[in-house]
This record gives sequence, C-alpha cells and structure tokens, in this order.
Amino acid sequence: MSVTGAPQETGGATPLLSIRDLEVTFRTESGSATAVRGVSFDVHAGQTVAVVGESGSGKSTTAAAVIGLLAANGSVTSGQILFEGEDLVALGPDAMRRLRGSRIGMVPQDPMSNLNPVRRVGAQVDETLQDTGVVRGRRARARTVELLTEAGLPDAERRAQQYPHEFSGGMRQRALIAMGLAARPRLLIADEPTSALDVTVQRTILDGLTDLADRLGVAVLLITHDLGLAAERADRVVVMYRGEVVEEGDARSILTDPRHEYTRRLLAAAPSLASRRIELARRGVEVVGPAAQDLLVAPAPALALADAPATASAPRPAPVPGDAPPPLVEVDHVTKVFPIRGRGLLGRSADFTAVDDVSLVVPRGRTVAVVGESGSGKSTVARMMLGLLEPTSGSIRFDGADVVQRDRAAEVAFRRRVQPIFQDPYASLDPLFTVYRTVEEPLRAHGIGDRASRHARVRELMEQVALPAGLLRRYPAELSGGQRQRVAIARALALEPELVVCDEAVSALDVIVQSQILRLLAELQERLGLTYLFISHDLAVVRQVADEVCVMQEGRVVERGTVDDVFDAPRTTYTRTLLDAIPGRDLDLGRPA
Repeated sequence: MSVTGAPQETGGATPLLSIRDLEVTFRTESGSATAVRGVSFDVHAGQTVAVVGESGSGKSTTAAAVIGLLAANGSVTSGQILFEGEDLVALGPDAMRRLRGSRIGMVPQDPMSNLNPVRRVGAQVDETLQDTGVVRGRRARARTVELLTEAGLPDAERRAQQYPHEFSGGMRQRALIAMGLAARPRLLIADEPTSALDVTVQRTILDGLTDLADRLGVAVLLITHDLGLAAERADRVVVMYRGEVVEEGDARSILTDPRHEYTRRLLAAAPSLASRRIELARRGVEVVGPAAQDLLVAPAPALALADAPATASAPRPAPVPGDAPPPLVEVDHVTKVFPIRGRGLLGRSADFTAVDDVSLVVPRGRTVAVVGESGSGKSTVARMMLGLLEPTSGSIRFDGADVVQRDRAAEVAFRRRVQPIFQDPYASLDPLFTVYRTVEEPLRAHGIGDRASRHARVRELMEQVALPAGLLRRYPAELSGGQRQRVAIARALALEPELVVCDEAVSALDVIVQSQILRLLAELQERLGLTYLFISHDLAVVRQVADEVCVMQEGRVVERGTVDDVFDAPRTTYTRTLLDAIPGRDLDLGRPA
C-alpha cells in the first residue's frame, strides 16, 4: 500500500517531531505482529496534526511509540522518532521518563480510568508537577489551582479537593489537560480526548485546548477516528489504515479531493460531515468532493437521501396530511424524582428531579430521537419506557396499555414486544456466554421453540445482522466492537419486538462501524417494520436516522418537531447550541449550485 501524501515542512522550518519509516511490532503467542509499518510524518512547532483512522489502524500505537508507552510486548523494530533532533528510539528508559511530561505531554482518552479514583484531583495534578520537577511544596499546590483554572475548571481551589467521581466527564477531561500541560511541554499528544463526551462539552474542551496550545506555542498531535473533527481542528491530517499512512494533506484537500479509497470511506462514515452535506444540499449548494449520495447513511424509507443525485438537493418527503401512523408509545406528563441521601439540610435526603413533566409520542414504524447533554434526563425516559423505572407521576402507555400497571402475563408479553440496545457493546454482553448462547437466551427465557428451532432462529438472526455463522461459538472478547454491537442487535431482535430502544447504541463505535450499524438499523426497520426510540447526544447521527426529534435540557423537553424543522429552524438557544457544537458544522464543503 503506497503513501499518497509525503511529509511536508512548513516554510523550511525544522520539524519539532519527525517520524521516519516507523515500524512497531508486538510479540504474541502465535508469533510477531506488525501493528505499524513505514509510517512517516512531521509535526512543526505550534502546529496541530491529526492522525485519523478506525480502531486497529495504528494511530494510537504510533502515539504510544512517540511518548514511550508501548505495551510490554511491543517495541519499535525500525525507523526513527526525532524530537527536537533527538532520536527517541535510542533513548533509555530513564531518559524517556525525564522527557515524558516535561517536554512531551499527553491527554489520554478515558478520563475516568486515567485518574486515580481514591486520590483527590488536586493531589494528582500536584504529583505531576513534582515528578516533572516544575515546582514543589506549597508552590506546587498553588500552581495546581492555576492549572485547573487555566484548563477551564470553575472554582478550581474547591474542585482540587474533590475526587474524580465528583467530577463530570468534561471536568475530568479538563483535569487531564491540566496535567498534560503542567510542565509546559513542547508537544502535546491528545489521544481521542473527547470521544466519550457530549458534543457541547467536546467543543468546550477542544476550544480550551486550542486556546492553550496557541497561547503557549505547543504543538498538538491529535488522535481521532472522526475525520470531521480532525478537519475542523487540525492544520494537517494524516490518514492511517492497517498500520500504514495512506494519505496526508491539509484539511481542505482531504475533504474535497481525497485520493485514497479508505479516506473516502472515512468521509462517508463521519456523521458530522454527512450532517453538513445534508444541510448544504437542502440549501441548494453543490457538494464538492466525493459524490454526496455516497456520503449519506441510508436511513428509513421516509428519510431516504441515498439515491439522490450528486447535489443531494431532494428534501425528505413530507408526511401526507391525515396519514400519520398511530402512536405505539405515549408518554404523558411524566416526572421522575430521585431522593439523594445526605444532600439536603443537615444531611437529610433531598430530591432530584431527573425528568420533569415530559410528554412525547412515538408513532408506529417511525424513529423518534431524544437528544440532549449528559444529565438531561433522556436515558431516564428510556428506562421508564422500558419499564425498568417507575414514573413518580404521569403515565406511559404502550399500544394503549399502561406500562406500569400490568400483571405478570402482561409483563412477559411487554418484554417480548419491547427490547433495548445499550451503549457499550463490551459491557452489555456476558463475557462467559458464546455468541450463540447470547442470541438464544431470550428465546430460551420465554420458552420459545425447541432446541432445533431455536438454533435455526439464531442462524437466521445472524444472517439478518450480517454476521457469519462461524462466529456463533466465539466469545465477546474475540469480537470487534462492531461485531459485538451486531450481536446485541441480533439478541434484541430474537423475540420479534415492535419497539427497539437504542440508548446511545452507536456512540462507543468508530465512525465506519457506526455507519454500518446505522445502515443496518435502517434496513431492519424497513424490512421488519420496527419502531425506534433513539437516545443520543450526537445530533449529527440523529439527522441521518430520525423522523422526529425531542430535545431535552435539565429534565424537560425544550423543543420537538420533525428532524428537518429542528435542524433547519431551531427555536431555542439550547438547540442552536447543540447544533453549533457538531464538529465540522462550519467547514466549507460546497459551492453555490
């Protein structure tokens, strides 16, 4: 596989970081496996370079090699990593330890697993300062507060005394940024720094990171699977596939004239870019770059844009008046209040209203999306709709029957007709169950069929979700994230449900796998007549799959309407904020038709 873009220097300046013909190999029980081969690119002082690709492309392994944090069974087997002219490959462990943190900082992906849960946040920043020899003692504690404030944490002095579990995801990520920049490094490696965050928090974090990098003159190596995010934030983009660099260039050229087929696949899969193209197409703007129809996820029939011409200017068909499908689910003035122990006056319990007087309707055969930031109450609504939580007040009716007030027989029937697909394909599958047992379990639990008929049904379900029957005897640990989510979908479909509740069902997946799962859900809806409640914080995904949208903020529905109405003419400031936070929202992807 050839490299279609060569490393380039900026104005003849010597690169801060220069990777040349890098090869990284891991020792395994079955022999050596080369994860990175022949990788070359440069990062200049003050520049942001994004390395993009799906899981397994080698992008995080390349970053780990730069900072000397490869797994114990991994090693650089050839090539150079030149940092300020010094070959890091030739440095010993002690020299790398001195360089790490002081001259090269890092912001890792998962803010929860990368902070010590039993130590205060301030103490962990303080430790970074002392380990890198920046300041010590009282000066370190004062500097900790300054760094947390600099990273955008309000009331930093008080926050420094708290533990990670008392922080939101965005606050934890800010703490990691403070630690990464503590010693004022020349290079900051940000490995998927916002992939677990809501779009609004993501934008705030990236804005803060960009501002700090600009003010401090820090170069940033941004690792991401989202080409839209990379194009918006980076000066240059490096595309990796199966351990190799397949394309490199400035963001505009990558977006409008991708030369490698894999780059085109990333463009096609990026929800943020697809959302932007839909927006431009509806305004009659010609989309440049790959054909627009190749860049849109094929949604349900009522939303189909995939067969549109290259300008993709055809809007979604408007519903026929008087032809609206009957409601399958009706949520009527529902409120859910949780008591919080020890938060009230004198340590007494206080009440927290997670859902406040919410009403919505899910028509049969349609997709209704409920969107909002973490803590908006959208997942609580989903759990009440699944019958896993009981409303404090109000009612939820499924096909005319109350979800809460039902006897045992009605409960069993309800469980067959309503199924969930959860966010994390790693946590939602039993690691001790084979794929076959996972998919068969609902059939067995409900006493459906004999052994032979269940076996035939499982194989049919595997075919429906485009998984080979050869995976049936494998365990979840032997599957990719996308394969696991397909197994979860097969399990959800086993009982032939009418309503499928997708609670952030694609947010943990790479964009290419995410695109495949969205296409699969759309095809299954068309073929089986499914109804979806789609819970998400990502409006770029919602634009591609939903018929109607409910926007939630702090437990209340603040806006609702068809997907086109909400995206084209948002009525509330909060909705506009969510839309503006979509990565790539302002990218120039078209020209007047």
